[in-house]
Amino acid sequence: MIIGIDPGITGAISFFDNDGELLGVEDMPTKPLGGKRQVDSEMFCKIIDARLINLDTYFDPFCSYWPVAYLEKVHAMPGQGVVSMFNFGMGYGAVQGVLASREVDVVLVTPQAWKKYHGLIGKDKDSARLLAQRLYPQASLSRKKDIGRADAMLIGDYGVQQQRIGA
Repeated sequence: MIIGIDPGITGAISFFDNDGELLGVEDMPTKPLGGKRQVDSEMFCKIIDARLINLDTYFDPFCSYWPVAYLEKVHAMPGQGVVSMFNFGMGYGAVQGVLASREVDVVLVTPQAWKKYHGLIGKDKDSARLLAQRLYPQASLSRKKDIGRADAMLIGDYGVQQQRIGA
């Protein structure tokens, strides 16, 4: 199983089988934090567990189908508030912690890498949604706010290709 993750409160999680078939995509679960929102690590854990429980080979470390998560590598951006960045970092760490606790290998992938692979460098955010819609018409991406889902799917698609070439 390949998992593609666009972290953050507007992000999402995508799931692919090793042949590249999209198994599903879900919005990143969130919960209230004061007047804002934060990643809900407990719900994220339940989402991951629900997918892993279906893998017959999950607990076989010698299996070639061991789950791998491609997680977008993020960093602080100039002009972002200290509290916002702290909360984002907490969510990012929670995602990594859940994956580590489930023994899911994590590959950090820069936005530049997966966007270059998909020909999205220099394009607007909606271009990713339109591309994901074209590649995976069965996925629900009709809303403008589905950009997080599209990014997670394209990160996962990038991960499938990397697994195929053994990168």
